[in-house]
Amino acid sequence: MAVSRRLFVATAAALAVTGATRPALAAPAVAADDPRYRIPVGPDDTEADLVRKASQVRPTARQIAWQRLERTAFLHFGVNTFTGLEWGTGDEDPDVFQPTGLDTDQWARALRDGGFRLAILTVKHHDGFVLHQSRYTAHSVASSSWRDGRGDVLRSFADSMRRYGIKVGVYISPADENQYLHGVYANGSARTDRTIPTLVPGDDRTPPRSYTLPATDYGAHMLNQLYEVLTEYGPVDEVWFDGAQGRIPPDKVEKYDWDSWYTLVRSLAPDAVIAVSGPDVRWVGNEGGLAREDEWSVVPVQEKDYGRTDYALAYDAPDMGSRAALVKARPVADYLQWWPAECDVSIRDGWFYHADQQPKSVEQLTDIYFRSVGRNSVLLLNIPPDTDGLLPAADVARLREFRERVDRELPEDLARGARTTTSPGRITVDLGAEREVDRIRLAEDIRYGQQVESFVVEARRGGAWTEVTRAGTVGASRILLLAAPVRARRWRVRVTGSRAGARLVEFGLYRSRV
Repeated sequence: MAVSRRLFVATAAALAVTGATRPALAAPAVAADDPRYRIPVGPDDTEADLVRKASQVRPTARQIAWQRLERTAFLHFGVNTFTGLEWGTGDEDPDVFQPTGLDTDQWARALRDGGFRLAILTVKHHDGFVLHQSRYTAHSVASSSWRDGRGDVLRSFADSMRRYGIKVGVYISPADENQYLHGVYANGSARTDRTIPTLVPGDDRTPPRSYTLPATDYGAHMLNQLYEVLTEYGPVDEVWFDGAQGRIPPDKVEKYDWDSWYTLVRSLAPDAVIAVSGPDVRWVGNEGGLAREDEWSVVPVQEKDYGRTDYALAYDAPDMGSRAALVKARPVADYLQWWPAECDVSIRDGWFYHADQQPKSVEQLTDIYFRSVGRNSVLLLNIPPDTDGLLPAADVARLREFRERVDRELPEDLARGARTTTSPGRITVDLGAEREVDRIRLAEDIRYGQQVESFVVEARRGGAWTEVTRAGTVGASRILLLAAPVRARRWRVRVTGSRAGARLVEFGLYRSRV
């Protein structure tokens, strides 16, 4: 059935032409848990119903803050760094962990100089070895002779990141091979009310509040570790729950207590997005750092396994949120949800450090940037520390070169301060003189959802408007690269398809200096 598409009406209040330093948007005038971030759908919804509902979905304040980070970092570090494995076994000797030259300030400086705004540390990978002083497992830094068993990588990491103005994220694997080997993970225990934190002998904590949450034995183990991480190391802005299971047999995978884990995170870290196996941020579906050509933040989802947000379509579906995708997902979708994409990729071939690997080239990283940040997604780039506890010199240099390259790709915005006029469905910019342009950047005000389905950019040449490029979605960030520079004084963007009234906050024009 044909559905009419509304063009946006841009107003002075809704439009700001901005430069390379993008404007900070005020938080929406709604609570962070505004229920409009997910809207129920059913098999009887028509295409028109689905499109209307999709147009009404809004991000939470924490999702808006996260989506504006653009470049975030991963730091895979643990026993695998010293064993040479990508997936550990759970029975490693903790004494293998010996980062004698650990310098997390060096990590933070390199990330800051590379333009990263948040960093996520693998506090616990699938092997179960934890990088903080935990009361609930012996498979940790406390059992290593490194720093006489008093070392705490998470403490050092969190302090360093904040010292250099970088937000802190934690990766805590739901899978835990050590706890599986010790009979806690998937032991068949009942899901019953558990008191969190569960105090242990010699525990001198006086928790200001305890929680009673349903969990299995292993679910309670995870809750207690989450409580430690989220109460003893300062503010956390992202909690990353992987979906992989390591070496645990498929028929032994525990049914996780997602509802309880989410409740605890929301209470202890209310500003943190819960990523991947979580309701706030989804995995883009590949480990190459590449978003879809048209990446939607509003996508159909199912709710499974004690409240886990899951894909209604395949995680790697080529189309996640168009009208056709909404209709395709209709038989199984429970909600349309603001669930933006995070594009993870490692600077090296592996996620953990391997001495025989080298970092990707600047050209590769720049291409990934344009195909992630430039496609309405956030880039999550892994830079693995080496066995000394340092980011390798080659990787540090590459991060700096990467930032410098992006700065040259998108130097000053030629449209900054230019005369701008708006009318229904279009924005026109007069640069005052003919200028060459080969990069175009657009952004919607996502406080009002993601609405644009198609648009065209045109330049006034030879007395007539000539199409320069066209594309589909915009969202929080869309960057278009022209095959060759186009010289013109007047430029405009016309929205040719939109779900509801769309609001653009950026129409940037650039001439690269590469």
